[in-house]
Amino acid sequence: MANDFLHTKLCDMIGSRLPIYAFTPDREVAAAVSRAGGVGVLAGALRNLEELERDIRWLREQCGSLPFGIDLLLPSSSPPSGTTEELMAQIPETHTAFVKKLKEENNIPAAQNPPMFYTLGWVNQDRARAQVDLVLEERIPVLAFGLGSPNFILEAAHARGINVFGLVGKPRQAEREIAAGVDAVIAQGSDAAGHTGNIGTFSIVPSVAATAGDTPVLAAGGVTTGRHIAAALCLGAAGVWTGTIWLASNESQKDPIIKQKIIDAGTDDTTHSTCVSGFTMRVTKSKWTEAWAQPDAPRPLPAPYQLLLAGELHQAAVDYKIAPFMLEACGQGAAFVTEEKSVADIMQSLEDEARAALGAVASGTPLGALS
Repeated sequence: MANDFLHTKLCDMIGSRLPIYAFTPDREVAAAVSRAGGVGVLAGALRNLEELERDIRWLREQCGSLPFGIDLLLPSSSPPSGTTEELMAQIPETHTAFVKKLKEENNIPAAQNPPMFYTLGWVNQDRARAQVDLVLEERIPVLAFGLGSPNFILEAAHARGINVFGLVGKPRQAEREIAAGVDAVIAQGSDAAGHTGNIGTFSIVPSVAATAGDTPVLAAGGVTTGRHIAAALCLGAAGVWTGTIWLASNESQKDPIIKQKIIDAGTDDTTHSTCVSGFTMRVTKSKWTEAWAQPDAPRPLPAPYQLLLAGELHQAAVDYKIAPFMLEACGQGAAFVTEEKSVADIMQSLEDEARAALGAVASGTPLGALS
């Protein structure tokens, strides 16, 4: 494997054939990526404890000896405890009135189902810690933290044979986590989906790689083609952390409306805002994001209060298929997602494109336009 540029030290460390990590809310996608040679990483923060335990055991059955991971969120700003009702009671009247008016003006009825946002694991610190304890007990191969520092959990995780990855948006965050002993760092640029900072991928990845030493770095943010993978390796990364590319896959459980929005999206069809969760987050543009960008809108609340404030309306949009209000965490790389394909086909395309790009660079052959 010495001459295989796609077989990096990260592959040897985790036991995967390819250094392609797929962050996904769907267990079907995660399992399919692992079976195709990458590492599927399930968004555990979206699940309650019973769901998380069920899905970890399902993934273990589906993946066998192949590696998979769970991603959790540990925002230090979340309140220590409190029920959804107690936390929502703390939301200012100005904000609840703004959302009520928005619903009335757009004829949005009450949600049919309990809002998904209300059950997220990081709504308070007690829930988040319970998720961490469960994942430690399950001894999964990879535990990633998409928000918050994993430093406090490293000793317990390593004692159980768990590899811990920390996601960072600034070089100084990477330095702290590397010093603490994380097994890999995910350097995420601002063009990524979801919670992300302000530094671009082409700036943060080489900055982190320059000081990472023996700690592998994964490049995140806009990685949706094989050429992006080749570029990431040239920047000093040992692998890539992907997300948006899987949203429109056959195995994705996303609503067909969301899938089509991803397929239709260009590089300018997302927005970087705090109006969904209270943290800066890149999502598809929608009437919700437009409303909060207006001069008369109140300033979005900090997490998790903005998330709870948004919960009922967003659930109603999903329940009734109100497309203008349906949004999704989505990166700028969506411009290269142009059709719905199987995870296996996507993985094969990524591998083939990356190998072709690396081969062209090595031979001095012009790459031409992206296809």
